Amino acid sequence: MEYIKLGTSDLIVSRICMGCMGFGEAGNGQHTWTVDEKHSCQIIRRGLELGVNFFDTAIAYQSGTSEQYLGRALWDYAKRDDVVVATKFLPRTLEEIKEGITGQQHIERMIDKSLANLGMDYVDLYIYHMWDYETPLYDVMEGLNNVVKAGKARYIGISNCYAYQLAKANALAEREGFVKFVSVQGHYNLIFREEEREMAKLCAEDDIATTPYSALAGGRLAKHPGETSKRMQEDSYAKIKYDATAGQDGVIIDRVAELAGQKGVSMTEISLAWLLTKVTSPVVGTTKLHHIEGAAKATELTLSAEEIFYLEESYAPHSLVGVMAQNTQDSARKSHVWSTGNQKI
Repeated sequence: MEYIKLGTSDLIVSRICMGCMGFGEAGNGQHTWTVDEKHSCQIIRRGLELGVNFFDTAIAYQSGTSEQYLGRALWDYAKRDDVVVATKFLPRTLEEIKEGITGQQHIERMIDKSLANLGMDYVDLYIYHMWDYETPLYDVMEGLNNVVKAGKARYIGISNCYAYQLAKANALAEREGFVKFVSVQGHYNLIFREEEREMAKLCAEDDIATTPYSALAGGRLAKHPGETSKRMQEDSYAKIKYDATAGQDGVIIDRVAELAGQKGVSMTEISLAWLLTKVTSPVVGTTKLHHIEGAAKATELTLSAEEIFYLEESYAPHSLVGVMAQNTQDSARKSHVWSTGNQKI
């Protein structure tokens, strides 16, 4: 396993981050395809054996049970100082807004609940899961600064935002003496490369770490034509993100399969080896042992410039999908997979 510094922080993380959205009680407020605690622990333990030290979860994943599974597994199999744990918080609910709960109070509530779920005194990276148009940015940044000052988080990150939003937030933090975002977790993979328009350039210039989610496009970049999985069959959110462009994306997926065959490796290894040339540490979802094993192998694979061009040349621009498609003032409160109304937190 290779390791890398996370942006301007002093965190040293594995080049593969284990995404824990697939862990937790199936159907508990969110997905139906997640795995139980026994299998989650086996996967986490295998990841640790392979050198993975970076784990990403969220209070929204399976109503907090993902955090609980991860925390208990790390307690059993790792030393706290040897791992880097990231979790995320949701925007204020409509009920909290009506009750007058401030952004600062909301963030304190969220981090305390996540720490209780994880069974930890602090997280290494606390991530603003999605832009909250109902809460002043100052309140969000001060709330996060308070969390770091209290020792409940070492650093902060952000997810599902535009480059201008990240730049605006860090500028406010610098002006007010608050902590700044050291990482961004966006939607980025071989068949969805819209982060290259502006976000990648901002992060390169400001040394902000990139830890993208959906690294394998919900399994589409890891499966040969005709292959499927429980997640690909049941993950309605991923279908919203990828089904509409399946035709144009198929050319790239076929090329991934072709190169995998030529090199005698898995499609996972090809897809992640490409992504590793672009980002700090991709968040790779895992629900089976071979998922994390394939991801770890990708760090050992080097693609030539010609192979990278071959994978990239057929890409066509995509419309924003998922949470980013709803990153507007008008749609911010509409129901989606991360809607707080769907969570039992």
